[in-house]
Amino acid sequence: MTAQEVERGRFVRQPNRFTERITADGSSGYPVEPGRYRLFVSYACPWAHRSLIVRRLLGLEDALPVAVVDPIRDERGWRFPDRDPVTGAVFLSELYLASDPSFEGRYTVPCIWDTVTERLVTNDFPNITTMLETEFTALHRPGAPDLYPEPLRPEIDELNDLVYDTVNNGVYKAGFAKAQDAYEDAFDALFATFDRLEERLAGSRYLLGDRITEADVRLYPTLARFDAVYYSHFKCNLRRLVDYPNLWGYARDLYSVPAFGETTNLDHIKRHYYGTHGDINPSGIVPKGPLIDWTAPHGRGSRTGG
Repeated sequence: MTAQEVERGRFVRQPNRFTERITADGSSGYPVEPGRYRLFVSYACPWAHRSLIVRRLLGLEDALPVAVVDPIRDERGWRFPDRDPVTGAVFLSELYLASDPSFEGRYTVPCIWDTVTERLVTNDFPNITTMLETEFTALHRPGAPDLYPEPLRPEIDELNDLVYDTVNNGVYKAGFAKAQDAYEDAFDALFATFDRLEERLAGSRYLLGDRITEADVRLYPTLARFDAVYYSHFKCNLRRLVDYPNLWGYARDLYSVPAFGETTNLDHIKRHYYGTHGDINPSGIVPKGPLIDWTAPHGRGSRTGG
């Protein structure tokens, strides 16, 4: 976005600083090696949630160790509940500054640390999951799904662009808007896309047919947080997720897959959003509701995935 748009009160997400790739052939200087890299995540963060889902679906738990930060973030950034046993860091910021002492900005998750060179390889969240899907194939579990099949990539990429702009990042553009028109533009685009997805899912179990793909991985974390956080906290209150029969059934269908459901931590999610954004929720009070049954029968076919 332009400087003029920032001045008009529109939320602009900071660019990702570390964008190297880990490659199967090592041509990037970072070869795929089991146990070499460390994935830093927050259960609260939707961008990090994607990487946890893919890691679990592909069976990379042993090959790519994970460290989880505390859900409450202050001006010092994300903190480890205990000192990270591998890097010795107390705050994620230490690893950012060890990799680039001139770094300025927010210290974001997910990010991947290389234990050999002792620096961050990437915090480029849009590409971390596709990198795990396409470069780490030698370490995938037997029978792991192809989440980014080559014939479907153009359609997946097109859908991901729409979902990112209007849904994943759209809720932030609404929640952090500083001007009424900026908020309403994001609000309208979000629910227009929800209407399109509701219609799409009327005739399809998942976004691209009867198989889970990268497109589903990217949409789900926003849906998982919607009624508990975005509906009220970010003022995205035209309709709740539970008001969309197809989207709500689809979300519960994905939740029934362990890679999705067992990485969904609503306690961390609510404590982070309501306890971190003091400009939106100065009291820091975390609401007790809503009462939602994610395990209710979804009626969208037999259970699949891993």
